[in-house]
Parts: sequence; C-alpha cells; structure tokens
Amino acid sequence: MDRQALEQSLCHYRTRYPEEAAYARRGCALLRSSPDCFLRSGPGLHVTASCWVLNPAGTHTLLMLHRKLERWFQPGGHCDGDEDVQRVARKECSEETGLAAEYIHFLSPDVFDIDIHRIPARRQEPEHQHLDIRFLMEIDDRLPLQGNSESHELRWVPLHEVHSYNRELSIHRLLVKSQEWLRQHRA
Repeated sequence: MDRQALEQSLCHYRTRYPEEAAYARRGCALLRSSPDCFLRSGPGLHVTASCWVLNPAGTHTLLMLHRKLERWFQPGGHCDGDEDVQRVARKECSEETGLAAEYIHFLSPDVFDIDIHRIPARRQEPEHQHLDIRFLMEIDDRLPLQGNSESHELRWVPLHEVHSYNRELSIHRLLVKSQEWLRQHRA
C-alpha cells in the first residue's frame, strides 16, 4: 500500500467510531499536505504502522510490554521514510517478535484501524503524535517468540483478558473489531 493508496484509503475510510473517523480525516489531510509525514523528523504528527495479531484459533492476541513506554501494546513502529505501511507493519512485527516475515500473515490487506496518539517527550525527542495505521494479522502461537530490545516481554493474551493489560479506547476498538471480524470470517 503506497502513499497514494493510503491517502485514498484514509480519505474514503468508513467507520462507526467517531474518533476513528476524525483520525482518518486528519490522516487524509496530513498525507495531502506533508511530504515528510513518513519521517520521524516530519511534523508533530507522523505516520507509524502496527498490527493487531491473532493466533489461528482467534482466541489470543499478541501484546508486547513496550520498553520505553512501560505499557502493553500491539507490535508496530515508525515508517522511517518507507511509505508502504503494510511493509512497515510486517517488518516491525518481524523485528519485535524475532520471527521471519513469512510467518506473519495479513488476514486482510485493508487498513483495519486508525489511531492518533500522543507520545510524551523523552530525552532528545520532543512530544509528538503518531498517526498509526493498523492491520489485522495472524501468527501461529506455537512458534517461539524471541523478541528484541524494544520490549520487556511478548505475551499471547486471551482476548477476554486484553483489558487487564491495556484499557485504552484504541485497544478496546481493536479488540471489538477483531471479534467482529472473527464472527464474520470464521463462523
């Protein structure tokens, strides 16, 4: 999904969640107005990509205890100039799990969720915001996860326990959307 395809996706994005619709509109405007939005050094808001990972049974999601933020999140990260957000999401997931990309499968090529969140200032990095483009993916939960230096821990979390790890609205939205996806595609 290149920059033009992402712009089209965001500009025509439909969701029942008002906050997500607002994020899509901001993302559409950002892509149209900021040539550097895929760089960390870009505007205060820049594009990141992440993935909501399910196991094949659809009973668990993969969360990581983020080393810098000390909170549980889905795998993902900065685009660092790469305008293909699908590639970035898969690459970040591969790096953060220690799994080769061929073990990480898109359940849908479409944007699954959109979020904008604030990242607090840290050392030399000022406070900024991420326009996070999220995809739904699958990994076999029997594969060993090695992780990397970006997290303290990786854990397969039962879907019914996700709120014990992270109560943010965007995580709740990912959870609800994935449960709806599972009912539609695996019933």
